[in-house]
Amino acid sequence: MSDETLLVFPCDFPIKMMGRATAEFHLLVRGLVEKHTGPLEEGAIRSTQSRHGRFVSITVTVNAQSQQQLDDIYREVSAHHDVLVAL
Repeated sequence: MSDETLLVFPCDFPIKMMGRATAEFHLLVRGLVEKHTGPLEEGAIRSTQSRHGRFVSITVTVNAQSQQQLDDIYREVSAHHDVLVAL
């Protein structure tokens, strides 16, 4: 496997997570990502509710420092049972 990547670091990188539309989910997503990035600015987080309001899509744009950092974030959010999808 090659260590080559198409990304040039550092770079802004959006991470999208979907889950149930609760205040707790918003806090969870922020906490999971901040473990790997440090505090996020308010403008770094956007959310969109589903048509019926039961689910939410949250996009967090991080200033990624390395491929390893992105891999660690994806591993952690994908493993959490409240995160239904991570893209």
